[in-house]
Amino acid sequence: MAAQKREISIVISILEIDHHSGVPIYRQIMGQIRQQIMTDGLKQGDQLESVRDLAGRLKVNPMTISKAYSFLENEGLVERRRGIGLFVARVRKGQLDKIKTELLDEIVKKAAVTAIQLGVSHEEAIEFFSKHYKAYNSRNRRQK
Repeated sequence: MAAQKREISIVISILEIDHHSGVPIYRQIMGQIRQQIMTDGLKQGDQLESVRDLAGRLKVNPMTISKAYSFLENEGLVERRRGIGLFVARVRKGQLDKIKTELLDEIVKKAAVTAIQLGVSHEEAIEFFSKHYKAYNSRNRRQK
């Protein structure tokens, strides 16, 4: 019986580094890859770019990419396959919910701080969020 070759394609994800944000680059990379996994931009079994390729594309030190990948591996979001590369792992439901909550908390926290800095009242902020949530949610449903 002939061995079947399984084709593996590397997914090049869209990552953007803000060198002026004050957030360490490895954390920016982790956050963006984590978000892409949670939103199905990266799916289970997708192969991530190699450390060298991603570092070259983002123009950062390869150790920075390696550090981000190691943390993601420790979180169980990616898995290393010796001699092949790094792949998006199967994420358990409980872990998925926890990560989604953490991502949303971080985003809403930034929005709340910005609203307070702009002098927006609590009621206005809730109304603003609700308006955008409803508008996006209705557009999203129509597209499906």
